[in-house]
Amino acid sequence: MSDSAEKRQIEIRSKIWLEIDGKCVFSKGRVILLEAVDQYGSINRAAAETGISYRRAWGYIKAMEKRLGMDLVETKTGGNGGGGATLTDDARRFLSRYEALAEGIGEMVDKRFGDIFNQKTTVKKG
Repeated sequence: MSDSAEKRQIEIRSKIWLEIDGKCVFSKGRVILLEAVDQYGSINRAAAETGISYRRAWGYIKAMEKRLGMDLVETKTGGNGGGGATLTDDARRFLSRYEALAEGIGEMVDKRFGDIFNQKTTVKKG
C-alpha cells in the first residue's frame, strides 16, 4: 500500500429508515422535520427551517400519521392568539425509539466495520 493510501481514513456512513408496505414511514429527514415542529411550534416555520415547502412538510406528516396509525402533530388554527403545532406524546415516544434504534445500529455498524477493516472509526449519521 502506498504512503498516501495508508494516510487516508476510510469512513462508513449508514442511513436508517422505516418502511411499511414498501413505503417510507420514518427517516432522518422526517425526524428533523418533527424536531423542527417541536422547536418552533409551527409546521410552516419547521418547513422553512428544513428547506422544504409547507405542502411537502404537511404531506410527510400526514403520510407518517396514516402509515403509523397515530397522530404525530396536534395543530391549532390561527386567530387572535395565533395558531401552532405541537408533537403528540405518541410522536415523542416514537422519535425516542427511532433515535435509540439508529444509535444502536450505528454502534453495531461501527464495530463491524472496525473488525473487518481493522480500523478505529465512528459512523457518520445521516
